[in-house]
Amino acid sequence: MPDEIIEKLVIRNIGLMLSGKIEQPIYEADTIIAVNGKITEWGAEKDMDVEGATTTVNANETTLAPGLIDSHVHPVVGDYTPRQQQLHWIDSTLHGGVTTLISAGEVHMPGRPKDIVGLKAMAIASQRWYENFRPSGVKVHAGAPVIEHGMVEEDFADLAKAGVKLLGEVGLGSVKDGRTARQMVDWARKYGIQSTIHTGGPSIPGSGLIDADMVLETGTDVVGHINGGHSALPDDQIVCLCESCKAALEIVHNGNERAALLTLNTARELDKLDQLILGTDGPAGSGVQPLGILRMIAMLSSLGNVPAEVAFCFGNGNTARQRKLDTGLIETGFCADFVLMDQAQHSGGKTLLESVQLGNLPGVGMTVIDGRITSARSRNTPPAWRVPETV
Repeated sequence: MPDEIIEKLVIRNIGLMLSGKIEQPIYEADTIIAVNGKITEWGAEKDMDVEGATTTVNANETTLAPGLIDSHVHPVVGDYTPRQQQLHWIDSTLHGGVTTLISAGEVHMPGRPKDIVGLKAMAIASQRWYENFRPSGVKVHAGAPVIEHGMVEEDFADLAKAGVKLLGEVGLGSVKDGRTARQMVDWARKYGIQSTIHTGGPSIPGSGLIDADMVLETGTDVVGHINGGHSALPDDQIVCLCESCKAALEIVHNGNERAALLTLNTARELDKLDQLILGTDGPAGSGVQPLGILRMIAMLSSLGNVPAEVAFCFGNGNTARQRKLDTGLIETGFCADFVLMDQAQHSGGKTLLESVQLGNLPGVGMTVIDGRITSARSRNTPPAWRVPETV
């Protein structure tokens, strides 16, 4: 048998390593090693075996963090969205440091089927085409059917058997009562399918209000855009959801920013910051937000008075844990998905973390997915003072 091909990535001279772990957001390390796309070790270079690397990156004292995760997108097919007639939106998102996208439903597909056979077929096809095609290397978890009246338990078993692992936003289809939705969410959970619910006022004509009572009755795994997509619920309902839900509390870029800060402050008072995750809710009427996750991190850190290293966890590690992913954390055996960043040129603050907590975006210098470099200096973020280089 031929010798196994081993790809070894060594990233050295790291100035700051963010872990994604909200309980320990910063690691003392200047080097990280990945073999065949998986993290094997990190620490001080002098204590590590960096020989035999197939790729070596000099981080040039920049910050390394787990790749960011957008918990709420609406993809359609490939790297194209008819919602805004835009090509290469996923590649642009990669240039914002995002290495993983999670579908909340492929609802912008023209002529989206709403009959049971059709919606199942589209969900399975969506799951397949993003499994087989990764735009610019980005991981897109898709194939998220929107539940409709008439679905039975066997439909969820069929979907799960075919590889579907997500439901699109509950409430975007014909099922708009909590009792029916709860039964379908329970069926989905039985077969290992994770669920998200639309929260707040209608997003587009044809959708409807989903209030706190329905969110609580339905009991999904993720409270989708708790700050509204776009219109947020009244403050008392948002507070009620924070108090009552053990599910992930998802804050999105395309929502109400004041409601986002209310969610953050309430979660902090309840010691529930580990339940906060971030999405963009794009492409949508607000367009595509390639820097949306970075913008939410900077906004929540600066206006919500959260240390930047903690706010970054909302955009990677928290989401990884709530979504049960093998990325988003610096952890042995996890995917070597990284974003390397530095303080943007001429921004306030003395360090990247200080700059972000002042509300500034960092400059992305490189992204890595499964141990392979997927982009160099970002064409979308402000330019960083320092950028990594391949040796």
